[in-house]
Amino acid sequence: MSPASSSATILCIEDEPSQLLLRKLLLESEGYAVITSESGQEALKLFQAHPVDLVILDYWMSGLNGVSVAREMKRLKFDIPIIIVSAYQSLPGEVIGIADAWLRKAETETADLLHEVATLLKRQRAKSASCE
Repeated sequence: MSPASSSATILCIEDEPSQLLLRKLLLESEGYAVITSESGQEALKLFQAHPVDLVILDYWMSGLNGVSVAREMKRLKFDIPIIIVSAYQSLPGEVIGIADAWLRKAETETADLLHEVATLLKRQRAKSASCE
């Protein structure tokens, strides 16, 4: 377990069960605690019920889409790091200021996702330490 992953809880939101399982297993193999959800509505309930250090979510989900979920999470906890994963080539304007990282599904290597997670958690912990 790396120092970055110790005690970090990640909420993964993905409406494709196979993608969700793969992400969960990858993150758990690195020592992260993982909470999963297949819908935006359920994810918001989990987000409010559990302490979460970082969120990874799908941009395009049926029902409540990723941007709406991310926007509400930022409203509830403005400094929560959010990684949005999508098939889109580039970051849509509506995500600017909401997503802390944008990864493309088809091109994202597991190392890229793990790197973004570690970087954002490290940045988050540095902010928290400087506020104490």
